[in-house]
Amino acid sequence: MTATHKLLRSLVPLVADLADDLPERERYRRLLEALRTLLPCDAVALLRLQGEVLAPVAIDGLSSDTLGRRFRIAEHPRLAQLLAHGQALRFAPDSPLPDPYDGLVEHAGPLEVHDCMGCALVVGGSTWGLLTLDALAPGRFAAAGHLEALQAFSNLAAATVAAAERLRQLAQSVQDERSRAESWRQAALPAQARRPLLGQSPALRQLQKDIALVAPSELNVLITGETGVGKELVAQAVHAQSQRAGRPLVSVNCAALPDTLAESELFGHVRGAFTGAVGERQGQFERADGGTLFLDEIGELSLTVQAKLLRVLQSGQLQRLGSDREHRVDVRVIAATNRPLEEAVRSGRMRADFFHRLSVYPLQVPPLRERGSDILLLCGYFLEENRSRLAAVASGAELGTVRLDALAQSALLSHSWPGNVRELEHLISRGVLKALSRHGRRPRVLTVTLQDLWPQGREALPPAPVYAPAASAPSTAQDTGLRAAVEAFERRSIEQSLARHQGNWAAAARALQMDRANLQRLAKRLGCMLP
Repeated sequence: MTATHKLLRSLVPLVADLADDLPERERYRRLLEALRTLLPCDAVALLRLQGEVLAPVAIDGLSSDTLGRRFRIAEHPRLAQLLAHGQALRFAPDSPLPDPYDGLVEHAGPLEVHDCMGCALVVGGSTWGLLTLDALAPGRFAAAGHLEALQAFSNLAAATVAAAERLRQLAQSVQDERSRAESWRQAALPAQARRPLLGQSPALRQLQKDIALVAPSELNVLITGETGVGKELVAQAVHAQSQRAGRPLVSVNCAALPDTLAESELFGHVRGAFTGAVGERQGQFERADGGTLFLDEIGELSLTVQAKLLRVLQSGQLQRLGSDREHRVDVRVIAATNRPLEEAVRSGRMRADFFHRLSVYPLQVPPLRERGSDILLLCGYFLEENRSRLAAVASGAELGTVRLDALAQSALLSHSWPGNVRELEHLISRGVLKALSRHGRRPRVLTVTLQDLWPQGREALPPAPVYAPAASAPSTAQDTGLRAAVEAFERRSIEQSLARHQGNWAAAARALQMDRANLQRLAKRLGCMLP
């Protein structure tokens, strides 16, 4: 019996799993777990083709932030070759082409990948994405049957993907139409405006469910949350999933509107309405007619402007400044604020009727400190974004990988994030530049360290997050060292989660928002006392 036949026989239990009513993520996790068991590798990934980028949907053996990365095909020649080749392909261990996973293999530090192979997945006659396998030791995939085995496995993987896709289409056919409309709108937006709402934490998933619930309605939405949490991204998501997705989304920063210009900016004016009004001008409400008007920092508007806005919110009727003519608009309003508006109503700084017109459906955006491992996923997105920018400005420079070392990841997870996602984005951008400045020439793997993120040293680190039970901690980071403190916290969290779930690794991994195999390896490395 050939190695390929043995492989196919061993996959029978996994084939049976395809009939189970499994969530998509669990299907993909089992798929990669089986592949890593059958073929010798240190890391495996399943990537979905999305236009000109490949987005990881499942990983095993790679750092958590990999899920947040988006690999532009034009910038990663190995991935481009795998897509073009179609069949299973192995790269020579001494290939000069940069590997997108250099420095990202879990627990391997900044080591580069030395053996790599992969295969395109074809579903329904079209290329769906890639399966990639990587090893740190050269020659790991040298056996004659490895490529044949991978090609055979890819057929099963394609069947798994096809099953998951069919289930998703049956359950979300209406949502697919909205997503298609969103892709058309996104194509016309600048890159900065196309950022997705990334995250897998329970808090963000609940927000995404609320968005999906309210978006198809015509209800006004009030988005609240701290500075930097991504309220504008939430507004874009609501508009994109609404029936108005093909119409304009007009944004107004209310904090930048002085009272003297607010009425003209919102409702427009006619010629001669005031000094300098040399012509007739539409306001933002008319520009958003048929679409959505996003009023950011709504808590900054004066009572006078609130009163004038109330009429258009109630009836859709407005008058341009200096005109007696009525205009009617069909506009959905989404407002956002980082202020406690209920308190503003009580103190008289906001009209109660105006507040209630805006907050028909409130959406609370969770702060970053409550989103757990979403922090590393977002780090992956920002690291790849910075890597791409660096590659663009350094003509002829070798494409490499930008990664975080273990201590930097632990510090990021321990930060209280008063500036939320915006603070994280800026911190990563600064850290990448500082890491790059330490090298005379660009390295294949650029490692961002704790010192790059916080150059002032350990004393400059922020306090522990509010959800960390500091009273039960055995010592502070200054007493034992940050790494030891973080490892103690991780060990305690794993042991407590396993105890709560009666030793069930899968349930504990879901609660900790980790892959089960990664959780088991981490527990082993930390020497956890298992129940």
